Amino acid sequence: MRFKRRLSTQSTPNLIPMIDVVFQLVVFFMVSTTFIITPGISLVLPSSQTAEPVAMSKLVITVVARDEIYFNKERHTLASLSSRLAEITEAEKEQIRTVVLEGDRTISYSLLVEILDVLRINGFKGVNLRTRD
Repeated sequence: MRFKRRLSTQSTPNLIPMIDVVFQLVVFFMVSTTFIITPGISLVLPSSQTAEPVAMSKLVITVVARDEIYFNKERHTLASLSSRLAEITEAEKEQIRTVVLEGDRTISYSLLVEILDVLRINGFKGVNLRTRD
């Protein structure tokens, strides 16, 4: 008399644990990516042949016109930008390290220098100018 074995070998791999791990990896990379913090305005950036990629910073200043300057997504004038930058604490300044300054191709050079002066007065030393390739 032959008895039938209760335990049989499985020849197909179990895919559910692998799918769980892949799903967790996808969620991790979605959460850990950086998001764009610039306002949704269209700029025509000046071109540069020697442009280098720069890591995204927590502080982006976008210049559209003299009365339209964006601190990340907040709209400011030159005077209110200076007061807003003065509110940033020294600990936050050490975390920021670099500032990305982007401006439309049509803005004047003197306005760009004024904004650089405001940044230096408020203690920001590393300023990167954003251009297009």
